[in-house]
Amino acid sequence: MAGPLSAVTYVARRAGQAVVVLVLAYALTFVLLAALPGDAVLARYGSPELGLSPEQLADIRAAYGADRPLPVRFAESAWAFLGGDLGYSVQSGAAVATLLAAALPSTLVLAALGLALALLLAVTIAVLATHGRGRWLRRLFQSLPPLFVSLPVFWIGILLIQVLSFRLGLVPVIGAGPVQALILPVATIAVPIAAPLAQVLMRSIDDVEQMPFVSVVRARGASPSWLLRHDVSRNAVLPALTMAGLLFGELVGGAVVTESVFGRAGIGQLTAQAVANRDTPVLLAVVVLSTVAYVVINLLVDLLYPVLDARLRRGGAR
Repeated sequence: MAGPLSAVTYVARRAGQAVVVLVLAYALTFVLLAALPGDAVLARYGSPELGLSPEQLADIRAAYGADRPLPVRFAESAWAFLGGDLGYSVQSGAAVATLLAAALPSTLVLAALGLALALLLAVTIAVLATHGRGRWLRRLFQSLPPLFVSLPVFWIGILLIQVLSFRLGLVPVIGAGPVQALILPVATIAVPIAAPLAQVLMRSIDDVEQMPFVSVVRARGASPSWLLRHDVSRNAVLPALTMAGLLFGELVGGAVVTESVFGRAGIGQLTAQAVANRDTPVLLAVVVLSTVAYVVINLLVDLLYPVLDARLRRGGAR
């Protein structure tokens, strides 16, 4: 009975922590956006070219709730968010939920493919850096993560466009098909994420190979490749799994730059437009959406840990 009860307690505790993070992120984002200088409503409708009177501006501010005290606005906004009402864009007047629903699929595809490619690159780099044939090959791949992590996302995108599209003509930028249009953005967003993952994997592989149980299995005649596949990889993947969850936030930040560089419609481009127009309802919804995705990914990682590591299951039972 202790096993199931401890598992339920573990899941409940992690879920409770996720809820606390969401509440704090929402409150902090709301306060910071409210503290920004200027007024999004006045920035949109206060232009003399529109010719609106002060009374009309006051009515518009009242319609958006901008004239209410901050605690009242926070309570109303939080209650509306809980009910699924994300408000309306100050710039376009469209429902924020509609804007997110239209932009989210493109970004999800980009993020999922970028994370998959980053994991593939990280595993390849880590394996060749630790078990490559020849010292020169290992040193070459050991130097790649520091190089990748130092490259700005926008520079990677511009470089890929210049080399692969304009000089080599391998991937078209103009008139590209749906699949072709994803190649360069996915590579751009994957490179900076693969670098820290590869570094963590390399160190984990080295640490696990120094453990006593690996020495015992090696003494029984196991080959290095067999050890890597069956014993080392299973234990070395745990720190990398945590890092993958933490790096999910990089996908959101990278999407803003990547979608701007390649002109893709998505959450990143929507965020950039909201920042330029001081569209606080859209910004608040994007931050909350990103926080939800980040918290869910890390919650899943926490729940996968006991599945992959039997020591955690035994510790929870005790």
